[in-house]
Amino acid sequence: MDILFVFLLFASFMVVMFSGFPIAFVLGGVAVLFAALGTFLDAFNVDADMASLRMIGFVANRIFDTLSSYSLIPISMFVFMGMMLDKSGVAERLLTRMHQVLRVVPGGMAVSVVLIGVVLAASTGIIGASVVLLATIAMPAMRGAGYDDRLGLGVVGATGCLGILIPPSIMLIVMGDQLQIPVGDLFRGAMVPGLLLALAYVAYAVFIALRFPDRAPAKPIEAGREVREVVLDLIGSLVAPLLLVIAVLGSIVFGIATPTEASGVGAAGATLIALMSKRLTWSGFREVCESTGTTTAFLFALIFGASCFSVVLRGYGGDELIETALHAIPLPPTGTLILILFIVFLLGFFLDWMEIILIVAPLVLPVLTALGHDPAWVAILMAICLQTSFLTPPVGMALFYLKNAVPDVEITQIYRAVLPFVAMQIGILVLTLLVPKIALW
Repeated sequence: MDILFVFLLFASFMVVMFSGFPIAFVLGGVAVLFAALGTFLDAFNVDADMASLRMIGFVANRIFDTLSSYSLIPISMFVFMGMMLDKSGVAERLLTRMHQVLRVVPGGMAVSVVLIGVVLAASTGIIGASVVLLATIAMPAMRGAGYDDRLGLGVVGATGCLGILIPPSIMLIVMGDQLQIPVGDLFRGAMVPGLLLALAYVAYAVFIALRFPDRAPAKPIEAGREVREVVLDLIGSLVAPLLLVIAVLGSIVFGIATPTEASGVGAAGATLIALMSKRLTWSGFREVCESTGTTTAFLFALIFGASCFSVVLRGYGGDELIETALHAIPLPPTGTLILILFIVFLLGFFLDWMEIILIVAPLVLPVLTALGHDPAWVAILMAICLQTSFLTPPVGMALFYLKNAVPDVEITQIYRAVLPFVAMQIGILVLTLLVPKIALW
């Protein structure tokens, strides 16, 4: 009976999801429906001292627990920080200044985009926002500089996905809350793989520029400007955002502040930067607040729905069924880990990261921990897997963000453009798998 209900639960979720309803309502609606069904049929796998009638109460309690979770507060603060920095025009100014300095270097414009992407990832943590913003400001500039679309699209798409790994990643915050792993540990663990990916992207861009100069041409310094003047302009543009990133991430990494406290510092610092740029108006501030509220509400609706779904799944004994099935696989611990990572990779094609982190990860992590794997290491590997999945053709989510931002290119062009970057991500995943210290320093 347990197997039947678990199968029907997942089957109903998949059918309704592909009908076009918002995923948050699909998860929550299916969860409430099956909670009522299980209560009526007395089908829940609960302890003897628990009445099956309490399952709907469990669903309501999970929503309340999510609302009162201290560790989820940084989500709204980091979203506000990213929105405010976007409003201040930091990214556009940095790209312009970096291009003026690096234009003499082969592939300099692509290198600038990667560096800006790292700054955006460290200030927003939202994949879609980074991809769209990078595409909007970088693609016209790269085309104007004579860059080949294949290199430009690949760099923009791959760099926009760095928000998954480079702190303060919204996904890592949710992952830490759901898997009971300190968010600071996840931030530290993801930092090195994220920076290694950025270095790989830079190396690839420079290689392409040297090998095929016509695809990424170098340009001389603008007439009438000295190198010293251009460099000073760049330094002036970098100081404020770098100080903000160092204040936020440094305080977390070195244990000076909790992620919640650091997120407040980030939100206040981003507001100060926007005020100093003289681009923040009252209407702009209100727009930032509205966008933050909308984005936060969307994220929390997903958390509510997925959390309710997870509670009902456990009520039917789904966690025990999955744990038993994984233990029965005739593979060594590393083989089981690789199999689960591959499944997570495939799920990333069809599900948003929120459903995977809130439903799948809590089910498989106890099994992997029992096999001797460090939970923080496993979480970072899952994050890299999801990042790779979001960029992999034909249905990687980042590809469609990029297509919407650059509508004049064919989706097949984007597929070809991102393949080298997918290979680099797989390489970093394998490296982190073989050398756990990369994520556990």
